[in-house]
Amino acid sequence: MPKKKPKKGQPEVHDELKGFDIKINEFGEIITNFDVDKVNEFLNENVDDKKLRDRKETDGADREEEE
Repeated sequence: MPKKKPKKGQPEVHDELKGFDIKINEFGEIITNFDVDKVNEFLNENVDDKKLRDRKETDGADREEEE
């Protein structure tokens, strides 16, 4: 089976993530040039999580009252 040829150029990305770069170093650590919180916020807004579809929207206030 022949090896895959590497693709040339930069991949297409969403406008909010222009310039996003991610790499994995020799120790297996993920290195990015964006803040992880910003990436998570983008994913929360733009990606549908099928595990959370039936869950009611809460902001954590119910958990604080229980404690």
